[in-house]
Amino acid sequence: MNAQFSDQPRTGDEEPLFRNWWGEYLIDSCQRTILFWDTMRQRGNQYRKSMARQRPHVLHFDFEVILDGLDLPEPVNYGLARILPPAGVEIDPGKRPFVVIDPRAGHGPGIGGFKPESEIGVILTAGHPCYFIGFTPEPAPQQTIPKVIRAQARFLEKIIELHPNCPEKPVLIGNCQAGWAVMMLAALHPDLCGPVIAAGAPLSYWAGVRGENPMRYTGGILGGSWLTALISDLGEGRFNGSWLVQNFEYLNPANTLWSKQYNLYANIDSEAPRFLEFERWWNAHVMLNAEEIQFIVDNLFIGNKLSTAGIITDDNKRIDFRNIKSPIICFCSRGDNITPPQQALGWILDIYESAEDISKSGQTIIYSVHDNIGHLGIFVSAGIALKEHSEFTGNIDMFDCLPPGLYEIIIEKTEPGTPHSELIEGDYITRLERRGLDDIRALGGNTPNEELCFAAAARLSEANYGFYRTNLQPLVRIMTGETLAKEIARSHPLRSRYEFLSDENPLLAALAPLAEQVKETRTPTPPDNPFIIAQEIFSDWMTWSLDNFRSWRDITTEQIFFSLYGQNWLQTLMGLKASDSPARRHPGRNPSHLARLQRKKQELRQRIAQGGTWEALLRGLLYTCQAEEAAIDERMFKLLGKFREDYPAELDRNQFKKMLREQFFLLLIDEEAALDAIPKLLEKESPEQRRKLYDQLIRFTEVTGPPAATVTHRLARIEPLILP
Repeated sequence: MNAQFSDQPRTGDEEPLFRNWWGEYLIDSCQRTILFWDTMRQRGNQYRKSMARQRPHVLHFDFEVILDGLDLPEPVNYGLARILPPAGVEIDPGKRPFVVIDPRAGHGPGIGGFKPESEIGVILTAGHPCYFIGFTPEPAPQQTIPKVIRAQARFLEKIIELHPNCPEKPVLIGNCQAGWAVMMLAALHPDLCGPVIAAGAPLSYWAGVRGENPMRYTGGILGGSWLTALISDLGEGRFNGSWLVQNFEYLNPANTLWSKQYNLYANIDSEAPRFLEFERWWNAHVMLNAEEIQFIVDNLFIGNKLSTAGIITDDNKRIDFRNIKSPIICFCSRGDNITPPQQALGWILDIYESAEDISKSGQTIIYSVHDNIGHLGIFVSAGIALKEHSEFTGNIDMFDCLPPGLYEIIIEKTEPGTPHSELIEGDYITRLERRGLDDIRALGGNTPNEELCFAAAARLSEANYGFYRTNLQPLVRIMTGETLAKEIARSHPLRSRYEFLSDENPLLAALAPLAEQVKETRTPTPPDNPFIIAQEIFSDWMTWSLDNFRSWRDITTEQIFFSLYGQNWLQTLMGLKASDSPARRHPGRNPSHLARLQRKKQELRQRIAQGGTWEALLRGLLYTCQAEEAAIDERMFKLLGKFREDYPAELDRNQFKKMLREQFFLLLIDEEAALDAIPKLLEKESPEQRRKLYDQLIRFTEVTGPPAATVTHRLARIEPLILP
C-alpha cells in the first residue's frame, strides 16, 4: 500500500504526496547552468594556458626530447621524443621500436597517447621502445612538406642509431593526416621504415559513395584552392589551423551546435573532467605555412595526386607508394565520415590492377575495417586501443613476415575450447584472410563519369588559383601586415570563443566563486522528474532537427557539385572528355624497375634447388597456405617461431623474413619446379628428420582446427616429396 494511506506511523523518509516538480527542476537547472558556464570558463583558461606554452601537447606520458627539428639544416617545427615508461612497465631493448605521429590537421600533438589506454600505452605495455614525433604551434620560416618528410627521415636514422642491436626497422603509426605523411616518408625512404600503420588516414581523396561522404565535395563547391591562398595571405604567409578544425565541426552540426554542450550540461556532475580533457586537445589549434597548406590542398585534397604517383618533391623525387618495402596496415571504419574506407583503401585500386600485381610487386598490404567507430575513435577510443591496436602491436612480427599480397585482418574474441589457446596472448585472436581487388571495390566508389567531375573540379581549381595569384594576391599581400594578420587569426570564431569565455573577461569574475558555492549546495533532480524527461525529449528533437538539416545540406551540396562539374561544356573547357580514358591513369611502369624485376626473377630461378630443411619447410607451408580456404592465423606464426627456436639452424627474424619471401617468389615464378625441388633440399636429412618435418607441417595446418579440403589436397601433393 502507498505510504500516504498506510496506518503505520510516518518516519519522515517517505516521498510526499505532491512533489514540487518545477521547483526542484528550476533549482537544479540553475545550478547546472552555473556549473556549465564555469566549465566553459575553465576551457577558455585551458586554451590560453596551452597557447602560452612553447611546446603544448596532451601526452599523458613523460618523455625526453631526442632531436629538435629547429636544429636541423632545414629547420622544421617538429621534434623527436622518447616516451618514458610509467612505473612498473619494463621495456625490452631487443624489441623493435615504435614511432607514433599525430596529425597536424589544425590540432596540437599528443592525442595518440593522451591517456593510459591509448596507442602509446599499448606499445609500452607490450614492452616495445616508443618514440613520438610532435610539433609546435608555429611553423619554421620557409617550412614545406618535403622538408618535414626529410626531417622525419633524420628522426628515423636517429632511432636506428639508438637501437644498434635491433635488426628490425621502426614501426611507424600515422594517425589521420599523419597517415599520408608516413606513407610519403616510407615511399621516399623505404630503407628506414618498418611496417607502416595508417590509422584513419585519407590517401585517395576523391573516393567515396554517393549520399554518404560530403567532405570530398568541399574543394569543388568553393571553387578550388584559391580560398586557401587568400586565407594564408591574410595571415601573412601562415594558415590558421582553426579553419581545418571548423571543417571537421561543420560535418556534424548536431554534435557541434547541440549534443556536445547538452551532454555536458545534462551530466555536469560527472562529465566536466572528460569534456575538459578532450577539449585540451581539440582547442589547441596550430598554424601552417602557406606553402604547406597549398601543397596539401592542391596535391591531396583537390588534386588527389598522391595515390597515382603524381607528386614530385622539390628535390625532384617522385612519391610512389610502390617503392614502400615494408608491410602497410590500413585501419579504417564504416562509421568514419571524415576518412571513409573508400578514401583509406582506394589507393590500392589506383595503383594495382590485381591482387597478383600486388604479390608480384613484392608488397604486403593489410587492412582492417571497423563496423561503426567514428573518425576520432580510431586513434582515441580506449576500446579500440585495447583491441585493435593491441592486436596490431602484438602481431607486428607476423605482419612483417607475411608473403606479399592483399590481406584483411579479422579479430575475434577467444572462446572456451579454442584450439591451441596456449599460443594466443590476450583475449583476442588475429586471423589474416587473402583478399582481391573486388573486395575493395565492393566497399563502393565512383563511376567513370563521377571521376570526371572531380577531375574537372581539380582543373578549375588550378585555373582559379592561377587567376588569384596573378590578379589579387599582390594586392592582398600589400594590404595585410603582421598586426592585422594576428588579429584576424585571433578573431576566428573557434579561437575568439575561448578568449571570451575565460578569466580574461572581467564579466566572468564572479563565476568561479559562484560555482564553488553551487557545488557545496548541489541538489540534482531525480531522473523521474517530468521536466527532466521533457528536457531529454527536447534534446532528442534538437538532435533530430539538426541531423535532418545536415542530410538536406549534404544532399544539396552533392547535387550542386555533380550538376555543375558534370556539365559537358565545363569538362570540355577544362580539357576533359568523357570519351577519353579514365580521368586518372594508373601510374606508369618504370622501365628500370621492370628490368630490375626481370633480373631478380632470373636470379631466383637459379636458386630453386638451393637450400635445406628450412627452405623445404617454408616452401611446403606457403604452398598449403595459398589454398583458397586457407587463412593465416597468429597461432601458426607462434608455432613457427617455436620451431625456429628449437631447430639447430640459427635464424634471426630478418633472415627468416628474407628466406620466407624468397620461397614465396620461387613458388610464384614456377610452382611446379619449386615443389619438385623439395626432395633435393632434403637429400641430406634422415628419414626420421623428414618425418618430423612433415609432422610439423601437418601441425601448422591443424593448429586452427580441421584443415579445409583444398589444404588437405595440397598436403597430399607434397607428402611424397618430403617423406622418403
